[in-house]
Amino acid sequence: MKKQKLLNTYVNNVSMEQTISEIEEMIANDKKSYIVAINVDVVMKIENDSYLKKIVDSADMVLVDGKPLIWISKMHKQPVKAKISGSDLVPKLCEVAAKKNYTIFILGGKDGIAEKAKKNLERKHPGIRVVGTYAPPFGFEKNQRELKKTNDIITKAKPDILIACFGCPKQEKYIYENIEKYDAKVSICAGATVDFLAGNVKRAPKWMSEHGLEWFYRFLQEPKRMFKRYFVDDLKILKLIFKYK
Repeated sequence: MKKQKLLNTYVNNVSMEQTISEIEEMIANDKKSYIVAINVDVVMKIENDSYLKKIVDSADMVLVDGKPLIWISKMHKQPVKAKISGSDLVPKLCEVAAKKNYTIFILGGKDGIAEKAKKNLERKHPGIRVVGTYAPPFGFEKNQRELKKTNDIITKAKPDILIACFGCPKQEKYIYENIEKYDAKVSICAGATVDFLAGNVKRAPKWMSEHGLEWFYRFLQEPKRMFKRYFVDDLKILKLIFKYK
């Protein structure tokens, strides 16, 4: 798909409906593809990590996850039409999967969380085919034995859609380096989505999300963990607005 410039990377200017349609086309074409979603935090990581930039630039689809980036795209006279986060996309994709018999694999999260997400999805969408879940141990990506085990588990399930929830940049680097080593058609970097699907972390109210305050809701839930990210690292985005104008 055609991409357009946004700060230090390139994104697809698509609606939710277009995104799902493209994913269905990827599944139909049986070509291994991967999708990433960028927010302010990812943009700041890209600025200091050329390898991550290469991974994001090489993705089959790059979605914009965050109102601040939507606002910046308008400031730069290249408006992006919709904010599409993994936590919005995946539930809608699960609805489609239940109707069209696509298979899903959930990778990541703490022990038991992905399985809980699976049960919630099966309760909500009777007939949905979640063909596997797995939570690799911490540091698995640096252990060849654990890495092979993870890839083999996915390959055995052979899902149409792999939902990878490790957080950035771990999930992006894992998919980029292993997509040819496991058998899944479309791999989606989905961050904390597994926690939302499992119901152990609440999403921000819709009005907060629509007004660009989802980050503040997350900060209130985990202030110690999120303070540096939101109030130190991400504020540096202001410099990039002018750098890439």
